[in-house]
Amino acid sequence: MHAATTPTATRIDIRGMLWTLVRTDFKSRYHGTIGGFVWALLKPALMFVVLMSVFSLIFASTPHYRLNLIVGLFLWEFFGESTRTGLISLQSKGYLLTKARFPSWILVVASLSNAAITLVVFALTFLGYLAAIGRAPHAAGLALFLLYLALFSLIVVGFALGSSVLFLRYRDLNQVWEVVTQAGFFIAPIIYPLDIIPERFHIYLYLWPPTPVIQFSREVLVDGGVPTFKAHLLLIAMAAAVFAAGAAIFRAWSPSAAENL
Repeated sequence: MHAATTPTATRIDIRGMLWTLVRTDFKSRYHGTIGGFVWALLKPALMFVVLMSVFSLIFASTPHYRLNLIVGLFLWEFFGESTRTGLISLQSKGYLLTKARFPSWILVVASLSNAAITLVVFALTFLGYLAAIGRAPHAAGLALFLLYLALFSLIVVGFALGSSVLFLRYRDLNQVWEVVTQAGFFIAPIIYPLDIIPERFHIYLYLWPPTPVIQFSREVLVDGGVPTFKAHLLLIAMAAAVFAAGAAIFRAWSPSAAENL
């Protein structure tokens, strides 16, 4: 849709609307609750306690298992939560599509805000904890971690854009994705070290987007290493491909979104 304003004015309007949707969604999600935003962190925290209690005994000899489990769990929580909300974003906010003229992708992006805020809070808290125990990552490691978060977000946005318009036509998609994410939790090396899987199978695990992000983040934050240049190129290519595919699907199907509500 083309607005009759200047490009600068249009950008300001889009930013203002996006901020309004993010703020409204945040307030409505935690309105009336005693814990408020704490609930967003409580679920993964409790899951961490349970998983650590069980698997720390099994992987007692694995160095830094608890730190690796925290990194994997919170990155997975961002992926799972944001893809679920992104998938149903247009359907849940569909009434807005019929009331005003605006780029519909704003609804999709705004739906990811709560998961993104939780991820930022986790990242700051975890980095602060690492600094407190004398394991603060070096400057290059910190920069790479921020890059991984940006690429992970790009992957999530691409998925959300494509799935949000597909869901309007194929309502079983959310059930299918729920099954995929349940299986994906065990495909990604969250509760187990990747090294226990035969190396010939690693390539297949790395095709699942959370796997390289989790592994690379652990390497720069916990192990103090740096993945290879080729590994970074492959992650960038994956993020670009997912985002491009999602954007293409959204561009092709979004004009009929209001009709499919």
